[in-house]
Amino acid sequence: MNKSWPAMAAALLLLGCAAAPRDVKSPVGEDKAVYHINDTEAQAANALRNIGNHLEVNPKAKIVVVTHARGVDFLMNDAKDRNGNPYAVQVEQLKAQGVRFDICEITLRNRKLKKEQFIPEATYVPSGVAEITRLQQREGYAYLRP
Repeated sequence: MNKSWPAMAAALLLLGCAAAPRDVKSPVGEDKAVYHINDTEAQAANALRNIGNHLEVNPKAKIVVVTHARGVDFLMNDAKDRNGNPYAVQVEQLKAQGVRFDICEITLRNRKLKKEQFIPEATYVPSGVAEITRLQQREGYAYLRP
């Protein structure tokens, strides 16, 4: 037997795997992801785009956005991105696809904000960081920070 046969067999196997079509729109299982936002200016636009991309390839994904500190600002009434586009439009679309948007009540208290200042799509949790921990440890959510 030729000594190079094992190397050739390995190369053919790798070539076959690389050439095999992959259907990325049919994930093996249900994704569960928690997106952590604590700075609207630096993270919100990217997070909303990433979530849209995530749902494009896996419409069954369970996604929770947890906000605290300055990260709650994009969920305020009339909040707009750098280009003057209202965040509420994207949030409404994502909410219709099952995404949950949580706001930290400790942040509300510390910043003296009222629930009436936020869009109706928002929900509230006692602590943003505690909610992230709960989702990761008890419910198996992947942690993503845009």
